[in-house]
Amino acid sequence: MTYITKPQLHHPQLKPNALGYTRRDYEGAVSTLCAGCGHDSISSAIIQACYELELPPHRVAKLSGIGCSSKTPDYFLGNSHGFNTVHGRMPSVLTGANLANRDLIYLGVSGDGDSASIGLGQFAHSIRRGVNMLYIVENNGVYGLTKGQFSATSDKGSKSKKGVVNHDAGIDLVSLALQMGATFVARSFSGDKDQLVPLIKAALSHRGAAFIDCISPCVQFNNHAGSTKSYDYVREHNEAVNRMDIVPARNAITIDYAPGETVPVAQHDGSILHLHKLAEHYDPSDRVGALAYLQARQALGEIVTGLLFLDPEARDLHENLGTVDVPLNSLSERELSPGAAALARINASLR
Repeated sequence: MTYITKPQLHHPQLKPNALGYTRRDYEGAVSTLCAGCGHDSISSAIIQACYELELPPHRVAKLSGIGCSSKTPDYFLGNSHGFNTVHGRMPSVLTGANLANRDLIYLGVSGDGDSASIGLGQFAHSIRRGVNMLYIVENNGVYGLTKGQFSATSDKGSKSKKGVVNHDAGIDLVSLALQMGATFVARSFSGDKDQLVPLIKAALSHRGAAFIDCISPCVQFNNHAGSTKSYDYVREHNEAVNRMDIVPARNAITIDYAPGETVPVAQHDGSILHLHKLAEHYDPSDRVGALAYLQARQALGEIVTGLLFLDPEARDLHENLGTVDVPLNSLSERELSPGAAALARINASLR
């Protein structure tokens, strides 16, 4: 019952981290997403990662746009800073906040619609500018809030719940992030917590633009034509005094597979996802090699997961702009207005 307030009481035997916080202290409100939604598994992984990293919640700023995925920041880090932007505009708001206060840890949460459609330009520019952030896309390939239309990441040839075939090529956000200059690029699966939690921890610790594309199954849009259990069929054959809807409860999809292994993962709608986890000998320092590897595996119908690329000597936006170490929002009027002599020197340098 998602309208029930989450209890504030903690079990006395919950293990605290070095800051004295338990895992419950990194949680948020009760989720209102469908039962079994992969997005909730990602929220759980973020909670676990922040708990293990021993991050003070007040040092984290979480930002999102519009969509099922962009609702999730309400479900984790309830004591952190948060801002929900308009559709597709999260990256520019995060960039502005980062420029004003570089001392915060920035976490952008978005979806395939929010980032690959209306927000594609904003996504690309925030990545190429090297904003110091973790950018997570919770990728389910559909517009979940508007009845399951294809998103820009939907694969060509895939079918909607109504049997409509997608004729457009899908956008691979991982390849785009690599091309735009992201210095930490990874892909994971919401049901593989053993892989996802360490990736989130590493990305939060990375200086520069870190991007994780997380495949996240949508449990709602398996209501295909021809099913006698579908909502449309029941409505057509039921003389009801009123009309009601439910979302059937589903179990979250989880997997466990070794590095170098490829496994088929059955989705709630019966479709099969082939996940390939990077082998231990894979070299994540080669950007060109990462792109080639992605394309080779994509030709085999496989989705590569794991750390795809890492630049250990990355620079962030503040280093590129040469800003001061002190957060800009804490500078005094005297520092921001150095006087006529300084202005004269600046004007002289422009002549």
